[in-house]
Amino acid sequence: MSDEQAAAPAASANATGAADVRPAPLPRPRSLDPQELGFTPAAPVPWLAPLLLISTGVRTLLALLFGAYLDKRELQNALPGGVYQEPGTDGELWMDFVADLGDGFNATYSVAYLLAQPELVLEDRRLPRGQMLMMGGDQVYPTASSGAYENRFKGPYQAALPCPPADGPAPTLYAIPGNHDWYDGLTAFLRLFARSRDSDIGGWRTPQSRSYFAVRLPSDWWLFALDEQSGTYLDDPQLRYFEEAAAQLGPESKVIVSVPAPTWVKAVDNPKAYESVDYFVRTVLAPTGARVPLVLSGDLHHYARYAGPERQLIHCGGGGAYLYPTHHLPERIEVPPRDTVARRASESREYDLVGRYPEPARSRRYGWGIFGRLPFRNPGFVTLLGALHVLLMLPIAGVATQRASSTDQGLFSIPLVIMLVVVLVGAAFFAKPPTASGKRQIRHYLLGVGHGVGHIALGAGGAWVWLQLPFQDWPWPLPGATAALFYGPVAGLVASQLTAAYLLIAGAFGVNVNELFAGQGIEDAKSFLRLHFAAGGTLTIYPVAVDTVSRQWRVGPDDRPDSSWLVPAQPLRARLAEPPITLR
Repeated sequence: MSDEQAAAPAASANATGAADVRPAPLPRPRSLDPQELGFTPAAPVPWLAPLLLISTGVRTLLALLFGAYLDKRELQNALPGGVYQEPGTDGELWMDFVADLGDGFNATYSVAYLLAQPELVLEDRRLPRGQMLMMGGDQVYPTASSGAYENRFKGPYQAALPCPPADGPAPTLYAIPGNHDWYDGLTAFLRLFARSRDSDIGGWRTPQSRSYFAVRLPSDWWLFALDEQSGTYLDDPQLRYFEEAAAQLGPESKVIVSVPAPTWVKAVDNPKAYESVDYFVRTVLAPTGARVPLVLSGDLHHYARYAGPERQLIHCGGGGAYLYPTHHLPERIEVPPRDTVARRASESREYDLVGRYPEPARSRRYGWGIFGRLPFRNPGFVTLLGALHVLLMLPIAGVATQRASSTDQGLFSIPLVIMLVVVLVGAAFFAKPPTASGKRQIRHYLLGVGHGVGHIALGAGGAWVWLQLPFQDWPWPLPGATAALFYGPVAGLVASQLTAAYLLIAGAFGVNVNELFAGQGIEDAKSFLRLHFAAGGTLTIYPVAVDTVSRQWRVGPDDRPDSSWLVPAQPLRARLAEPPITLR
């Protein structure tokens, strides 16, 4: 790579003074009306809504089956590519890392608001705003589209920092895509983050031109941010780009590798998960003599840090999406796993879980909230359960009231057999959806079938209660209509509690852990990282925890142009999730 090629992106990323052309600030809103804000604050995604489950499942399958055909990374080779420069001020740089945002407004904006403030006060420390913001994937949920990005990501972040700070240059923003960004083949992501004009997001400047990039930081620190396309592989143009960037590394260089998912954790169940990262470090970075003291990712919606002899492995996905538990994390992992099929894998090293947020006890308590949050957060799921139980109860009641060998009993028996199969097969698939990672094990079958049997028993109990009432003797279709209007809602609510109990039990065995917490949509317990590159060459990582997000906001129509449009009605408090981590 020539010096001119490397300098071009650097100039675009750090232009100041006369070259720093700032658009006129947008008019500040005077109310929370979407017409005033320019976007519609979104409610948290109801992850167990039937249509959403179907849509997300279809998109996931399409991404898995046709990812190679939809892969736009090969085409990005035609876009400008170079090494970006973030020198900071006097050899010192503050950088923020956030991932898994773009869900409900309250959680997403709470984190964006804290990131945008001139400084954070954590205990006795005053940490200035990041001069650079790195987003680690899944900038929008549930699926990528222009409208979803506008309402769930761009709008909230623009409201948090409407224009560049008046007393300094605009901070820069870089992003890599996660699996949810890939669900439309990366189209909306590239339009938002890699366009050559009108690329600012509020007061943040977005200089990148591809979905992957290399950034030179102070004191020979580097950031290499990879696009793994939902964990499949690293494409050849991307590898060539990083090989050219790595030519500038030397034995004194220290590289931070940012990837979309914590494959070191996922490799416990799927040994192949870590192969791309290991291949990249082993073939691109290791030959230069550079060290990799830190690997960063999002994807799992919490904060956790694994420490090993070579590096720190940190994932921090607390930018706004529903909380994912920490008490199921393995206490010790081998990286790369010993049973990987890669013939030239690096030597396996042990890493210990040394920090996490929220704390395991709090994580377990959150799990018990499934009984109240499941029906409240997912009314469509309750409706679906109610409809299924109506279709299950009526054939059971019909068979129970008919004489053997009668024509009516045959008519009722056929739909009853169909419903029994649907319930058992559906429960088995729910225990391990086809799109879930890892292998199906015996516990998935046992728990899934047990869950299905529980619903069949509930249907039989409902049929017995139904037969004690006079509705069954009414002329058809009055029994069906009555069941739909009265039995269905009650059965749906009771069935949701049965499902909640199943999720709590299954979660204890490591099954349906995601559904246990996705069904609750917990907005609190958010996290992000603030990193400080000192002029002397040390890196200090501050894991920031937000125990409770704000749910009430007030506008500041007469505040400074660069101050946040919306301010929490009550102070939004942040703290350290664990003591700062210093790397050299």
